[in-house]
Amino acid sequence: MSRVGKMPIALPAGAEATISAEQIVVKGPLGTLSQILTGQVTVENNNGTLNFAAANDSREANAMSGTLRALVNNMVTGVTKGFEKKLTLVGVGFRAQAQGDKLNLSLGFSHPVAHQMPEGVTCATPTQTEILIKGIDKQRVGQVAAEVRAYRKPEPYKGKGVRYSDEVVILKETKKK
Repeated sequence: MSRVGKMPIALPAGAEATISAEQIVVKGPLGTLSQILTGQVTVENNNGTLNFAAANDSREANAMSGTLRALVNNMVTGVTKGFEKKLTLVGVGFRAQAQGDKLNLSLGFSHPVAHQMPEGVTCATPTQTEILIKGIDKQRVGQVAAEVRAYRKPEPYKGKGVRYSDEVVILKETKKK
């Protein structure tokens, strides 16, 4: 049995879950998220505690119960606290500037890079070399951070590029004669 799927989710104050036959909707102070349910998992709301169970004894149903529990737990965390990713720019002249729903990047190319933020995701630049990406959907926040990082990944010789704040870049030794 999935050990993750057996753990209940306690709904914090201000969050509420609505379960229907085809989807679960979680509302909180920061927004609303929904997840489509499959017939392989049963979800129950017992006085502010969500319980997940496999509908039958198949491996797929067992795996889906753990997966769905993790997704709903991320939804509850997102609508109450939110998620954020922090990126840092390493390199001479590398700069970032947030303007509304656009992130303008100067990454050493011959042209500036403008990244349009999707709906539900915001960005801020506390300094010129730091980018904060925030939102309630964990998958979207991570995807936007990965897209911004993909403009110029950290290179292995000097470490220049866009990196996550907790990322460690292992530098290679240069070629010797």
